[in-house]
Amino acid sequence: MAEGPKKKPFDLGFFAPLGREAGITATDIVALILSVIWLVIAGTFFAVMRFGNAEPGFDPLRFVLVLLAVVTPVALIWVGAATAKSARIMREESARLQAAIDSLRHSYLQQQQNAGMDIRPALEKKLEEIVAAQRQTESALATFTSSRTQDVAPEPARLAPAPSPATAPAPAAAPEAEAQPSLALGTPAETLRPPLETHEFLRALNFPETTDDREGFRALRRALEDRMSAKLVRSAQDVLTLLSQEGIYMDDLAPDRARPEIWRRFAQGERGASVAALGGVRDRSCLALTAGRMKQDPIFRDVAHHFLRQFDRVLAEFEPTATDQELNDLAETRTARAFMLLGRVAGMFG
Repeated sequence: MAEGPKKKPFDLGFFAPLGREAGITATDIVALILSVIWLVIAGTFFAVMRFGNAEPGFDPLRFVLVLLAVVTPVALIWVGAATAKSARIMREESARLQAAIDSLRHSYLQQQQNAGMDIRPALEKKLEEIVAAQRQTESALATFTSSRTQDVAPEPARLAPAPSPATAPAPAAAPEAEAQPSLALGTPAETLRPPLETHEFLRALNFPETTDDREGFRALRRALEDRMSAKLVRSAQDVLTLLSQEGIYMDDLAPDRARPEIWRRFAQGERGASVAALGGVRDRSCLALTAGRMKQDPIFRDVAHHFLRQFDRVLAEFEPTATDQELNDLAETRTARAFMLLGRVAGMFG
């Protein structure tokens, strides 16, 4: 990148600089005029004295005295000019430094006031929303578990009704009634639930928007029941909570969108510069805060690495059946943005 013309480090003097390109100022011109005037006066004086004193021969002592009498005032004039210029430079630099210090102090006070007025209430509000959402999720899960238990409990009575005189049980009914309880006891609970849909999985990774987001909580509850996504959802929740303590929220990030084929390369194990586009977070303050927390806080570092491993594992299982649009939707979730941020800080993308 071509640099512009460099400015002079100092603005010389309270006189307007003349001949700036040659470095000549009004002080230099005044010193030069005084030097010429003195040389003319001294030359005229000694010329008159020499013609008045018609002493033949060369006197070395007189010559040295005349030279000192002529040169010393000129030297003093230029020393004074240099001193005046240096004094002006020091005054201007002192005023400039004082102005810079005042500007920094004012900026610091303004930042402190803004932090006290804006950041702290927003941070507390976000934390309260996260805590409230977590409590509502736990209560919803407890309600779901208890209601499911009540629905399943009467099932054996319907499967094995008491025989009545009007209807005699068929011979094949007894083996069927005996086979049903063994199926209920030997079958894991996961196989009885419907599989997690892709849109539910993506909705859960984005987490509920507000405490009234019923669809978001339903998807989150379904994801927590799925063995593949439950660990990722819990680790993402831990990471987002810790990042919020630094004032970093995924809604504030606007990462560059990577193409679906780059997500596929990463899911298939490719690393390095070819997948560098996944680290599309450009917010320097968020990157600096995250890197500092990663270096200073071992708990945060362990949670972050655990989250990155879980995301990598789930992405490898999700990618073979996912469409390009579903990969784009995944990249827009809060969980994926946290992965981009932490992955770039951890150096996963080359």
